[in-house]
Amino acid sequence: MYTVEIYRADGRTKSGERLVHKKDYDTSDRDNLEHTVRCVLRSGERYEIYETWVTRKNFLSGREYQERYDTPQSCSPASELYWTM
Repeated sequence: MYTVEIYRADGRTKSGERLVHKKDYDTSDRDNLEHTVRCVLRSGERYEIYETWVTRKNFLSGREYQERYDTPQSCSPASELYWTM
């Protein structure tokens, strides 16, 4: 499973771009997904493809578990911040 994020150039933001689309795709063929995304991209846009689920290790117990790639540090048991709040 992969997640595609599409960014568009935007001079009103500090970074110079903004997230305009974020969607999960249930596929194991990254190359085909990348080709499809490139075909629908407009000028001034860029994309990033992430593996949706990543394996992390619990900070205290050391057990491995799966979580989304975009989980904030304060919500992830893999970070010290989670356990100190």
